[in-house]
Formats: sequence, C-alpha cells, structure tokens
Amino acid sequence: MNTASTSDKPGLLECLSAGPVLCAEGYLFELERRGYLQAGAFVPEVIVEHPEAVLQLHREFINAGSDVVEALTYYAHREKLRMVGRDGELEAMNRQALALARQVAEESGMLFAGNICNTNIYDPDDEAAQKSVRSIFEEQVGWAADAGVDFVIAETFAWAGEAAIALDVLKSADVTSVVTFAIHKQGTTREGISPADACKMLEDKGADVVGLNCALGPATMLPALKSVRAAVMGHVAALPVPYRTSPEEPTFQALSDPHDHSYPGDRPFPTALDPFVCSRYEMADFARDALALDVRYLGICCGAGPHHVRAMAEALGRQPPASRYSPDMSKHYSLGTDPKLKGHNQAFAKHL
Repeated sequence: MNTASTSDKPGLLECLSAGPVLCAEGYLFELERRGYLQAGAFVPEVIVEHPEAVLQLHREFINAGSDVVEALTYYAHREKLRMVGRDGELEAMNRQALALARQVAEESGMLFAGNICNTNIYDPDDEAAQKSVRSIFEEQVGWAADAGVDFVIAETFAWAGEAAIALDVLKSADVTSVVTFAIHKQGTTREGISPADACKMLEDKGADVVGLNCALGPATMLPALKSVRAAVMGHVAALPVPYRTSPEEPTFQALSDPHDHSYPGDRPFPTALDPFVCSRYEMADFARDALALDVRYLGICCGAGPHHVRAMAEALGRQPPASRYSPDMSKHYSLGTDPKLKGHNQAFAKHL
C-alpha cells in the first residue's frame, strides 16, 4: 500500500477485517440533478467550474455515514475529456478532484480513495487501443498515488480484459485495489465470462477487493453476489444503483416506463429514472442482505442520495451525524402518536 496516506489511521484492508466499510458513490448523477454537469457525456467538469459543489457533496455523504471520500475522477480521463474538448485540463482536473477529496478525508478522518473507470475504448482485438487504455490508467493512478490515497477504486468494467489492465497498473503503483465489474443484460462480462469467474480471475491476479458495481439494482445484484462470494476467498464489494430492476429488466439502462414516453430517446435512462428509485428502506435491506453473505465493502452507485447512504449506515448498526434527523413519525401532526398532538387531527388521518 502507498505509504503517503492521509494519516496513520487504519487502511482499507484493516477496516474490512474489522467489519463493513460503506462507500458512497453516485457523484455524477447527483451533481447532474443539482445542475452542475451534463447528462450524456457525464464528464465531471464541475470539479473545476464549481469545486464548492463537490466539496459539499463529499461532506453530505460523510455526514450520512460513508466511510470513504472518493475523488471525483470517474470519467475525468483523457478519452472523456477529449470528447468535450477539455483534454488540455486533464491533469489539473484530476489533481483538483483529488485535493478536494483529500481535504474532506482529512477533516473527517475517513478513508481517501482515488478512482479510475471504464475508458470506453478497450477492444480485445486492438493492441493499440489496449495500450491507450493502459496509458489512461497510468496517468490517473500516478496522480492518485501522488495525492496519498489510501486505496484506488477501479470500477464499472464490462470487459474483464480492461479490468485486468487496470489491476496491473494498480499493482505496479503499489496501491491497495478495489476492482469491480458492471454486469449488463447478458449477465456476463462482454467476453462472456460469468461475474464469479471474472472476480476470481482478478483475485488470482492480486486484487485486494473484487466485486460488482453500477448497472444492476439491489434485486438483480444480490443473486450475482452470491455466486461471487462463493467463488472468491477475499473481500467482496457490492455497490448497486438504487433503482428497482428485475429479472426482465436487470439493469437501470434497460428499464422501460409504460406510463411515460415524454423523455427523449427510447428509454428512461439516464434522465427519467425517477419512477424507479428505490426507497431508503430497500437500500437498507440490501445492506443487511449483502452483509449476511459476508460482503463487507458496501456502497451505492449512480442515483445515490444521502438519505440512501444514511439508511444503509443505520442498517449496518451505525449512527452517523445525519441520524439526528432520521424520521420520527410519532410527531407528525396527523399520523403521529405523541400525546401532545391534537386528537381531531389524528382522527382525520384516515382522510388524508
């Protein structure tokens, strides 16, 4: 593990040995909802344009119970920035994102994570593309190591080959690794490898934590997790999207809405997913169910809100600062039970 971490606090693997670690993700979706970046390319230009918004969301997720402050370098890689004409800002954007995350990690005492992700240019039959992928990862991992991250998250890989390149770069940099796959409708990686076999491959290559993130909602991730947990010996990660997926529509990209066709394109993803959002109680159930499988690296991906994170933290037996404001319906003017409430309002509850 890189020795230039933010403090002498326990590292990720020590924390996982002691119990579950909760990691809030979903920065791109939440910042898009707040009006700070654009759906489609999902390039985190907010890092340089509105750094205060990034700092605030980091703090909100920590307040809600996240054990990890993850630098917003997802899709801040060379290929994505080239698509929006900002590749000249690549290093500045990455270093800024890492500095913002480190600031909140230091003030909160939480783990500080770097991030790399799918490049969208990987091709198993194109050596030049694979070389470019490796270069993208080397740049971002180098900046993360310079910033003193406690570990690096490499995520949302649909190709097992791309994940293997990411892991090789992480091992060369001597940083603790969390490497996760995004499993799409076919139920395998794009090479046709099962989630269990793909995660076992990464573990055999030296990944510290392996697992699944994004694409699948709680209902469709949990069955895949069972096979992954049975296949690997080490720590397993699970970070679903908070959407009500099903065996018929297993990913949030595949969801369809028969009641609304006013959105652009032929599917609700990514800007009309509101009818499918999981409740905080569903995310709490997922946290408990995954932990019962001995899946200890838990979190939530695209679509996450702080209320989801708080519910998951509380399901793990925690009381984060935001628990001060957890619901207490006993004091609701009509639905409550507090003796100080007006009886005529309580009697009116059945008419609400």
